[in-house]
Amino acid sequence: MAPLPDWMRPPRAEGWFAEDLDRLPEAPRHTELIDGALVFMTSPQRSWHSRVVTALTNALTAQAPADIEVEREMTVRLDSRTRPEPDLLLVTVPFDPDRTWHDPANVLLVAEVVSPESAHRDRTVKLRKYAEAGIPHYWLIEDESGAAVAHVYELDAPTRSYVPVGIFRGAFTRSVPFAVTVDLDRLVPRTGAAR
Repeated sequence: MAPLPDWMRPPRAEGWFAEDLDRLPEAPRHTELIDGALVFMTSPQRSWHSRVVTALTNALTAQAPADIEVEREMTVRLDSRTRPEPDLLLVTVPFDPDRTWHDPANVLLVAEVVSPESAHRDRTVKLRKYAEAGIPHYWLIEDESGAAVAHVYELDAPTRSYVPVGIFRGAFTRSVPFAVTVDLDRLVPRTGAAR
């Protein structure tokens, strides 16, 4: 077995911290930090995932009020040892071209488009961590035989946990975090090919 490259070795005995991600130019794109462990997305991204993220970004951008920014693939510093990178975020701070992460206090919504390699983290670990950080809304977009299905959660502030508010197919309309309608059937082209 080949030795680990030097950049993969934690800079201190306690392991990795959130600020370390900004000093790892050798790390693969989309590297996350979860509880002090680096998480790499090593599998090739599926076209379905990419199309859903792009279409959802476009749909939310077209409907977002002027004081809400739509970001994609930007990390959120949940605590000193956790910086996940959601597929999409709605934030309340103006665009800053030099920003590398967001504070959860400025995040209204996190959306994850579930991939086979991220399914466990998206459905359990991130669901819990985003809620504990106080992010008000969480959407999980799942692949159901090629169709996009949205699992929508809202934060129960007293318990700092998410409450499911619905599973949506076809389209859905929400009044929070702003008035928005998402046509799930238009997020990805339908093909006749079996999955």
